[in-house]
Amino acid sequence: TKRDPTTGTNLADEVYGPDFLPTLLERSDFVVLNCPLTTKTHEIINKKTLKLMKSSSYLINVARGACVNETDLIHALNTSEIAGAGLDHFWDDPLQDNSPFWNMDNVIITPHTAGETRLYEENVINILLENIDRLSKGEETLINQVV
Repeated sequence: TKRDPTTGTNLADEVYGPDFLPTLLERSDFVVLNCPLTTKTHEIINKKTLKLMKSSSYLINVARGACVNETDLIHALNTSEIAGAGLDHFWDDPLQDNSPFWNMDNVIITPHTAGETRLYEENVINILLENIDRLSKGEETLINQVV
């Protein structure tokens, strides 16, 4: 899904808007979250959406931890409501030592680096160099500036 389903159509076989999420959850083998954390994506995966997923499906979260209600996910994993999860980010990051996720055989935990690829690294360096150049010229507007 995309906020604007008219973009990205050359990158995927099918592109849908957010309103189609329930239907897509019912038919997906893998649900991959790579969305930003916004008011609309906060706990987008919760008890209701997990119940829509197939018992053989997997949740992969490479977005922000708060996109998933962790209590609901733990319940879904413990009761085989879904088959498993790959988790790269959590509400508490780094993941606390006493988290139940550590002891689940149907969970893979990555160290908040799933989004890092060679292309990502090249982009980060290019943005850094561009911003250093802008700052050296006295400019105040930077690329990817968080205000």
